[in-house]
Amino acid sequence: MHRSTLLLAALAATAAGAQDYPRLKAGQWDMTITTSRAQSGSAPVKSTMCTDEALQKELVTMGVGMSREMCSKNEFRRDGARWIGNAVCKIGESKIASRSVMTPAGDTAYRTEINATYEPPFMGMKESQTTIEGKWTGPCRDGMAVGDFIGPSGQKLNIKGMAAAAKPPAMPPPQQSAPKAKAPQ
Repeated sequence: MHRSTLLLAALAATAAGAQDYPRLKAGQWDMTITTSRAQSGSAPVKSTMCTDEALQKELVTMGVGMSREMCSKNEFRRDGARWIGNAVCKIGESKIASRSVMTPAGDTAYRTEINATYEPPFMGMKESQTTIEGKWTGPCRDGMAVGDFIGPSGQKLNIKGMAAAAKPPAMPPPQQSAPKAKAPQ
């Protein structure tokens, strides 16, 4: 699955109000993402991230903001131990309808299943199934700081502050010229 589609699916799966989202234990998380393409032969995508409560809130806020811009529908609710999301979003020319089910195991593990359909097909896909499994592995270590994300290629980047960086800079107020003085007559 293309990275932007996966990001959109993950954000849609977790985009909830800042007061109402599954809270995960601070520290280092290993995540495995399996897509319908991976089920047909390619390897799952593995990544590692160091997080805390403030970063989780920032990511949820960013997801909510993106969903307001890209989605005509984005519902996220708790149903017993599960969190269920339904979204209709637009990426490029395609409308994506997705349903996600996140099942946390306390605050140290979760499994999210996302089913999506694309109309018209997006990058050749009419539908996709994605499973994201996350597991807390302990305090941040291996030289990682909060916000550090290590992708499947081993490249490390820090995503802390991405939400603020993604906002367009504020435009300065227009300058008003001082009224011209009338020449004495």
